[in-house]
Formats: sequence, C-alpha cells, structure tokens
Amino acid sequence: MSADFDLYIIGGGINGCGIARDAVGRGYTVALCEMGDIASGTSSGSTKLIHGGLRYLEHFDFLLVRKALKEREILWANAPHIIWPLRFVLPHHKGLRPAWLLRLGLFLYDHMGGRRKLPSTTTLNLRQALPGTSLKETYRKAFEYSDCWVNDSRLVVLNAMDAAGRGALIEPRMKCIGIEQSGKVWRITLQDMVRHTTRVRTARMVINAAGPWVDQIINMATHTAASHNIRLVQGSHIVVQKLYDHDRCYMFQNADDRIVFVIPYEGEYTLIGTTDRDYDGDPGKVKITPEEIAYLCRAASEYLKTPVQESDVIWDYAAVRPLVDDGASKAQEATRDYLLHWHGGEDDLAFLNIFGGKITTYRRLAEAVMEKAQERLGQKGDTWTIDAPLPGGDFPMQGFQQLVDRLQARYPFIAAAQLHRLARAYGTRLYDLLGNAAADADLGEDFGNGLREIEVRYLISHEWARTAEDILWRRSKLGIGQTPERVQALERWIKINVPFNPPASEARRAESPPPR
Repeated sequence: MSADFDLYIIGGGINGCGIARDAVGRGYTVALCEMGDIASGTSSGSTKLIHGGLRYLEHFDFLLVRKALKEREILWANAPHIIWPLRFVLPHHKGLRPAWLLRLGLFLYDHMGGRRKLPSTTTLNLRQALPGTSLKETYRKAFEYSDCWVNDSRLVVLNAMDAAGRGALIEPRMKCIGIEQSGKVWRITLQDMVRHTTRVRTARMVINAAGPWVDQIINMATHTAASHNIRLVQGSHIVVQKLYDHDRCYMFQNADDRIVFVIPYEGEYTLIGTTDRDYDGDPGKVKITPEEIAYLCRAASEYLKTPVQESDVIWDYAAVRPLVDDGASKAQEATRDYLLHWHGGEDDLAFLNIFGGKITTYRRLAEAVMEKAQERLGQKGDTWTIDAPLPGGDFPMQGFQQLVDRLQARYPFIAAAQLHRLARAYGTRLYDLLGNAAADADLGEDFGNGLREIEVRYLISHEWARTAEDILWRRSKLGIGQTPERVQALERWIKINVPFNPPASEARRAESPPPR
C-alpha cells in the first residue's frame, strides 16, 4: 500500500508548522492537521519574545541559551515585519541578586550567541536615564540589554502559509482521532470539526507535535494510557493601559526567583507576564487565576512608580507550556529545551515525538527533526531555512520604515498609524492584500479598530481564518477595545460571506481567551 504523504504532522503550533515548512522545502510530501485554528494553543500564548532566556543561565542551561541567542538575528532577518529588536531594562534590586552577578550574566549573554546587529549591554544611572522616570526612586542602577519581539501567532501562520505555498497540505480544524499501522504505512483518522465527518490520510512517517496533547497522541497510537513525558506549566499574562511613554521594556526580579516582563504592547497598552505554575487539567481550558493576576500586579508594582491594580486589567490570556519532565523541583526551573524521541525501534514504522521546546528555537528544532526523518525516509534536500524569508519578510532587516514609506506613497489615503499596523502584520504581502485600492471606499466595510473588509477577505482567503476570534485574537489583537456590537457585525458578515462547509483544510471555531 502506497502512502499519501511522506510525513504527516499532528499539531498546528510553531513546531508543527515549522517542521512542515522545512520538510516540504526539501522535497518531501507533507500534510499537517490541527484540531483548532492555527496557533490556537501554546504558540499564541507566549510572552512574544525571541530571546536567549537570560534567566536560564542561572540554571546552567548554557547550550539552550547559546542555541536560542544564535537564532535571534536569523529570525529577525527572515521576518523583520513581525520580529524587531527591543531594549530591556533590568533594575538592580539590593535585596536580590548582586549587581556583579547580573553584569556577568549579561556579559555572557552578549558574547555567547553570535550577536552582530543587536546593541550590547549598557549600565544605566536610573536617576538620569529615561527608563528611570517610570521606576520608584529606590532603584538607582540598571542594566540595559537586547532581545527581540515577535508576533507569535503570526509567526506560526506565516510558517503554515509558506509550507502550503510550497505544496504542503495544511488542515486546521481536523482532529486526529485514530492512528494505526496498516502494512508499511500509518493510517491517520481525522474528524472534520466543522462537518463532523471523518477521513483517513496515510503516511510513511508521523511526527507528533501536539504540544500539551503529545502524550494523548502517543496513547492513541499505542492503545495505552501510560505515557507521561511532559510537565504542563501554565504561563499567564495581563494587559493594561499604557503605563509609560518611552519604548523600553523591563525585566523585574522577584523574591521567589521568578521574573516578570513589562513590555509596551500594541501601541496603547502594556503587557505584563509571565507566571510559572504547574497545571493539571485539560490544556484547552486553561485560564488565568485570580492569584496570578494579583501576583503580576504586585510584581510590577514593586518597581513602578504608578501601582498596577487588578481593576486596571483590560485583557488577559493564559497558555500551557509542554515542558520536558526532567524532575525539576520548581516549574520555573524545568528546562525549556526540546527532546526528540522515536516511538518503537528501528524496524518499526517511523513515529517521532517532540517534547518541550520554545518559540525562539523552533527553526533549529525543525532542522533536528529533519535530520532524524532523513534517517528513515532517505535524504531529499539540504538545510535551507536559515536565510529564507517568511511571507512578507523579503526586505532588509533594518528596512521596515523604508517599506512603510513606500506603502504610504502607494496608498496615501490610509492613515499613517493604520498603515504601520498593517505593514507590521503583513510586510510586503500588504501589496497583495490592498491590491489596486485607490480610495478609502475600496477598503470595504469598517468593523472598528482599523479592521476593514478587505483585510478580513484576505485573512479568510489566505490564512485559514474562519471566525471573528481567529481574526481578532490570533491574526491580530484588534479584539482589545473592540465593542460587542462591532464583534457581532463581523460575525454576521463572516456567516454570510464564508461558506458553511469550508474546504477540508479549514477549521472549527477554536477557543480563545475573551477580553475581560
């Protein structure tokens, strides 16, 4: 029996979509299923950072930090519309880690990862430096270092788009409900979460990139319920109105050895996170707890002049990180590195499981997966993603403003702030989205917060969006501040304009954290 595909990937998060892109670019036939919307799980619930993980140095995870640091500028170069540099301010807290230890850690951070474009660490006198104006006067010294921001859910979607453009079959809203061997191929049974029908795909190799559900997929394939390879750790974030006017981010130390980031967010807001707590339950139902909200408010208020109150929170989100269960005593100490593990022996059908990982190292993970896949399937192509732009990212890594200027000249009727937001989301693909639009009327119906019909149509046609939540919370964050009436208008428009039975590669409505 011949197989439909060389590789079948279960899981539409950053790891699954990154692997699909890498594999199809090497010449393999590839399909991917995701039970919800693309990036509807862990991959859209991160702190939105491409970073080495400064705090991991404290746990002597030097290999992970070096690997992640080397990826920062690679990913920035490949997607400069959704990834860009940030400067982080780490205040010295006299009751916690000594200043010399912080500076030593940052010296290592600057020099162990092949940094070329990102600025190095500097020491700040908070009585004179701009970032000090937002902090309590008890903090006098800080260190300022570099990392990068990423629009996490769009990074996943762009990998899926590139994979599909190269020939991969991407099937959101298709849940894997059965895996079995049939001769020399795997039979994967899928449930269409929209039509409530089933279908079967066959493949020479299965890659289990199901994230928090990875053990359930193993149990499905082995007909057991004994797998326990990952540690579920909940990370939660809150969003408040903008706390200060400058563009610096903060990294605050806490007495419990955890850290909290405070980051300018979506122009008008501030993001605060994350927490680290063990999670026991359905990963699809994770929600921030009142205790986590209080913790994040206290952590930020310890440093900021203006206290953050629980009543200030206008949106929150939580996600479960599937970390390798390495026996670490505390959730924050569990390794963020990944582990690749074959199910069965060399004579069994190829079934590879992915445990752990972080968004910064997804591309390296995909390369490592392909090294293993080639052992079973035979080599078809070499590594190629290191200098391959993602959709919309084919412009110089420091050339975003020049792109905006060109777009403004081409579409002068679009307000500057709106065009900046669109360019950040779509890069050069914005020319495809806007096409020959020559006046505001050509943008179609206005759904509020700058969301227009022309963008909605593009997201449905090119990015698998099928619900208001897909558009407002994963393809964008325009749901923050959106009125219920506008959301209902968008839902009505989608119901009228999107077929009830979408193509098999599209999906059911995925759960997404609603605004508070």
